[in-house]
Amino acid sequence: MTTAMTTPYTFVDGYPEFLHVCRELERARRIAVDTEADSMHHYPERVCLVQVATPESTYLLDSLALVDLSPLAKALSARGVLKLLHGADYDIRGLDRDWGLAVANLFDTHVAARFLGRERVGLAALLQELLGIEIPKERRIQRADWSKRPLDDEALRYAAADVCHLFALHDILAERLRKLGRLSWVEEECERLSEVRHTPLDLIATVLSLPESRKMDSRQRAVLLSLYRYREEQARRLDRPPSHVLPPKALAAIAADPSARLEAHESLTPRQAQRFGRGIRSAVGEGLSAPPLERPAPTSPVRGRPTAGQTRKLAALKAWRQAQAKELGIEVGLIWPMRSLERLAREPQTFAEELHSPEVRAWQRERFGASLRLAVGG
Repeated sequence: MTTAMTTPYTFVDGYPEFLHVCRELERARRIAVDTEADSMHHYPERVCLVQVATPESTYLLDSLALVDLSPLAKALSARGVLKLLHGADYDIRGLDRDWGLAVANLFDTHVAARFLGRERVGLAALLQELLGIEIPKERRIQRADWSKRPLDDEALRYAAADVCHLFALHDILAERLRKLGRLSWVEEECERLSEVRHTPLDLIATVLSLPESRKMDSRQRAVLLSLYRYREEQARRLDRPPSHVLPPKALAAIAADPSARLEAHESLTPRQAQRFGRGIRSAVGEGLSAPPLERPAPTSPVRGRPTAGQTRKLAALKAWRQAQAKELGIEVGLIWPMRSLERLAREPQTFAEELHSPEVRAWQRERFGASLRLAVGG
């Protein structure tokens, strides 16, 4: 077993050196990218370190010192430069949020591993099982506050290890996908993934999406919204993640029974009740006097309960999907969107339109279209 603890890296916190790194990245055929943020310790969160690598060199960019990382845009958006990331969704959103950076021509090794049917798709597991490389994944370092300076060498080696081995991992994953005829599938998934963007916080949408809010009446939802607004204000004031200020369960319990004493809510600690009690009661009062928060009307027609025939058809389509997944040795969720199958079970005559639903991938249409047609029509 090879260890990654000796991974060489260059820490970059000066702008002239940073611009030199950007030019090097622009000339590369492949670069690896990762980020470290302070979401477990501060609010709002921010990216504190950006790791970039070429096959020859690994750089750790101190984004707190450099501040403006917009010169990375050319390399990250270049179609001629392949970007390797693992679990790219979080990194892409952070880069977009903090600097408006977009990532094009992406290869996500996490996505690739799923399409190979790997049971363990974490980076450490893949490097160990496929390349015999062991990288440090201590929980203490994973939960570190990346906004602190200086960062110790152990943390920096940890950060460097997350990018420097992605090239060898890409080689083996891409070759296996190519042999199975699935490389284009992963490329399409990665293209979709590269289009995600940071979504600004919408407290109304957040409240309405909570399972607890679906059981509430419009007045209780208004109280819950007021409590979430209060928690947001306190989280920003205290520079702490909102869930560390007041737990969601406590807010839902208070909104469901606004007249109860705060001490009666088990999910609210005595210390929280004492520290935030006045603000909580004020937020409850504001919620009770605010306009009721109604759930928006559904954008699609409300469907009645499925008939017995439709239920049998959906069961058959689920069985079809399960059989395809078993044959290919991949997760059943990768085969075909469940919402699409639910629509087809109700309206099999819409098959031609459903093939081109935005949820359906081109590779799914090509690989499973004919087989699904038989299952729908059977």
